[in-house]
Amino acid sequence: MRADESQLRTWMIGGLDGDAEAHACLLRALVPLLRAFYRRRVTFVGSDDIEDLVQETLIAVHTRRATFDRDRVFTAWLFSIARYKMIDQFRRARRTVPLEGLEDVLVAEGFEASSNARMDVDSLLDTLPPKQARSIRATRIEGASIADAASAASIGESDVKVSVHRGLKALAARVSGQSR
Repeated sequence: MRADESQLRTWMIGGLDGDAEAHACLLRALVPLLRAFYRRRVTFVGSDDIEDLVQETLIAVHTRRATFDRDRVFTAWLFSIARYKMIDQFRRARRTVPLEGLEDVLVAEGFEASSNARMDVDSLLDTLPPKQARSIRATRIEGASIADAASAASIGESDVKVSVHRGLKALAARVSGQSR
């Protein structure tokens, strides 16, 4: 049986108040939650890597427990730590995340509606030239092949590849604050 938000929060607050048993119960209860969280989001790594992510997150929960605000939702705090650990894993593996998975990385479960993330992606794409935005939407969001996207837009495959590359480069610069 999985613990719910109120039980996890109770154990967290008990641990903060010095109850070692409550803290141990919390950490044990987090293992299946974190495994499920990572299995749904990190498909390119093996089970050993997922276990490593779970352990790193448990260590972070333990070492950063003093940063938990008792008036806030525990799972939002937990899943934000888990997201950061997952992003660190992506960086270590020099792995990029396709845009269609970006919402899952940026938005924690129950933290914000995924429609807001979709609007953010759409508003970012709207800042690009139309050909770049269409190419990114077709290949990275809708999952079309380069050949299919080129055929649908009546342009060459290399034009689609260049448009995607330039568009993603512009988006990365814009997001990091180096907008041109």
